[in-house]
Amino acid sequence: MSRRSDEAGLWLSFSSGGMLAALLFPAIAFLFWIGPALGWTPSPAYDHLVGLVRHPLVRVLLFALISLSMFHWAHRFRYTLYDGLQLYHLNHLIAVVTYGLATVLSLVAGFVVVTV
Repeated sequence: MSRRSDEAGLWLSFSSGGMLAALLFPAIAFLFWIGPALGWTPSPAYDHLVGLVRHPLVRVLLFALISLSMFHWAHRFRYTLYDGLQLYHLNHLIAVVTYGLATVLSLVAGFVVVTV
């Protein structure tokens, strides 16, 4: 019996992280940094942001955005080292380190999102 590859799940996390980041990061950057700096939108009040972040749906969205972005980075960085620097002999080590780091950072993000 052949071993099933986990590559499909890794490509799914890569593509969903990239898509979510591409859709949400520009909007967040505009609403919180560019718009207020140019005077196009009002600066959000601290109390409003705290109330927004306390909503469970926003917490889930923040966790998904952070976690999937971490796995997007891990996948991109893994293949940059693998293909770009041609470190073929370190493929398993690079995969363990990059995805392990993405997992740890996702757990930290989940802890912070839940406790704050």
